[in-house]
Amino acid sequence: MLRKLKGDKVAIIALTIILVTMLLGVLAGQVAPNDPNETSIVNKYAERSQEYPMGTDHLGRCVFSRLIYGIRPTIFLSLLTMGCTILLGTTIGMVSGYARGIVDELIMRIVDVMLSFPSQVMILAVVGMMGVGIRNVVIASIAIKWAWYARMIRSTVIKYNSKNYILYAKTIDTKKSFIITRHMLPNILSEIIVLATLDMGWVIISISTLSFLGLGVQAPAAEWGAMLSEAKNVIQSHPGQMIAPGVAILVLVSSFNMLGDSLRDILDPKEV
Repeated sequence: MLRKLKGDKVAIIALTIILVTMLLGVLAGQVAPNDPNETSIVNKYAERSQEYPMGTDHLGRCVFSRLIYGIRPTIFLSLLTMGCTILLGTTIGMVSGYARGIVDELIMRIVDVMLSFPSQVMILAVVGMMGVGIRNVVIASIAIKWAWYARMIRSTVIKYNSKNYILYAKTIDTKKSFIITRHMLPNILSEIIVLATLDMGWVIISISTLSFLGLGVQAPAAEWGAMLSEAKNVIQSHPGQMIAPGVAILVLVSSFNMLGDSLRDILDPKEV
């Protein structure tokens, strides 16, 4: 796998962009030249300079510093959301696919109900009931998105259920927990990685969109979607304000999508 990954230039470029972005987020305090929340009306909409590499916004805050600090909620909250979603969806999907019978039917009917509504509409509804805030956005995203992963993982588990080594393990009365963790999980791990990588772009856009609408990260915290929301009011007079966060979201989402496509090709058993 590593050999194939090294030979895929697109995957290497995408992975490099993602890792560098995460590193900048971790080292934001050392990389950012200014305090992201420090206002200076005197420097309102200042031009690019050594002190302000990307200029300032409507409150005189350093756009570059806010862009760097905005990595933390944008990507790290997305990773948290994706991790919890994968954990919940995989667990329920594996139980459903392995148990079958009434347990499978009950879980799948719940999944059908969850998937019958558009995810963004459901997230907006949940956030509307729970209240505004990034914590509620993360909880709502997990609560809505797990069903899709549960269905995908279930179908994969059902496929492996008929394999000879699984049937043999059941025949010799091996514990169900051992079969699931030692036989099932390693086989579906590659599919989980691909699904998570491809879906990270959706999570980033979802969190940024809700912050753009004022439902996610709240002012004065720096977040790319919130920065776009602040810049939309001056899109005609200062259109450059939207370029930095807009391009950042575009590049990061595209990187995750390209990495997911490459991993799907690399981990495809037909290509092994």
